[in-house]
Amino acid sequence: MVNSIVGMILIDAIYINNGGGKVLLDYLIYELEKTDTKIFYLLDSRVRDRHQAIKSENQIYYLEAGISRRYSFYKNRTAQFSKVFCFGNLPPNIKLTSIVYTYFHNPMYLDVPKEFSTLDRIKFQIKIMVLSHFKVNTSFWFVQSSLIKLKLQKKFNIRPDQVKVLPFYEQFGSLKEDIIREKFTYIYVSNGTPHKNHERLIDAFCQFYNRNQKGKLILTLAGDYSYLLNLISEKVREGYPIENIGYVDRDTLHEQYLKSEFLIFPSLTESFGLGLIEAIECGCKVIGADLPYTYEICKPSVIFDPIITNSIINAFEKTLNEEIRETIPEIKNNVQELINIVTSAENI
Repeated sequence: MVNSIVGMILIDAIYINNGGGKVLLDYLIYELEKTDTKIFYLLDSRVRDRHQAIKSENQIYYLEAGISRRYSFYKNRTAQFSKVFCFGNLPPNIKLTSIVYTYFHNPMYLDVPKEFSTLDRIKFQIKIMVLSHFKVNTSFWFVQSSLIKLKLQKKFNIRPDQVKVLPFYEQFGSLKEDIIREKFTYIYVSNGTPHKNHERLIDAFCQFYNRNQKGKLILTLAGDYSYLLNLISEKVREGYPIENIGYVDRDTLHEQYLKSEFLIFPSLTESFGLGLIEAIECGCKVIGADLPYTYEICKPSVIFDPIITNSIINAFEKTLNEEIRETIPEIKNNVQELINIVTSAENI
């Protein structure tokens, strides 16, 4: 256990309720709960009863996400916390006397993808203005990669010494020998937001299958992505081997990775790409987008241009070659360093 500090630490995760952020939040809580530190958790009301277990001596406050409600929370508790860790991109919307760390992990604040609708682009431009206004309310930033560090510094005019690269992720553990990996099986673990590039991926896979009559594509789409869900149903009716398993628990996801020979990752922008790390840990070879975020995490087995359908098709076809090289990881889990910084009496 790490040494606790005088006072209480606030973990502010009010804007985290699903996706990779929720996975990392549960892992963060799990590691924090191993310490003897007094912790107050501010959580999104949508994660009530579906987050990692928290000890009875620690406090939990659920709140519907929103600027005004978050402001009221902080205003009533300005002197209560020794340190504050905001896990969700945005610093507090009030200046505090305590040390504040903000974990930034959303690349859309740095460059809004052109694939977004006009409405979504406007929403993110507003969020960018909000972040720019409140950036002075954090002492330090944590990010998941050197690439995001450079972009964050440039976009919001932040000093390099205020930003520390601290990627972390939940590790699956040992491989299961009784699970057989299926040849030419390709998994993509992601939600369905436009920059994740599902439509182009599905088109490329279907063309690849038409040419070779090999392969199976596994997706994990759930929720309000009706266009993509309808597209998948249409392709399945046409006889294409596409399986959408939806949102699954960690054990089921682990097994799906172990069954798959390849991870294909066509996302157009990522701060980290959690699926890349998870798949590598489970022995998958990575077919990765030829973009900087991929190389921050690994040396992929195959690369492709994610905006050119033919390039994705060609990447699929390269996997028919038995000589495909192994994927080499380029990143490590820094969760203990992060925990030590947040819970210790010292600063960075």
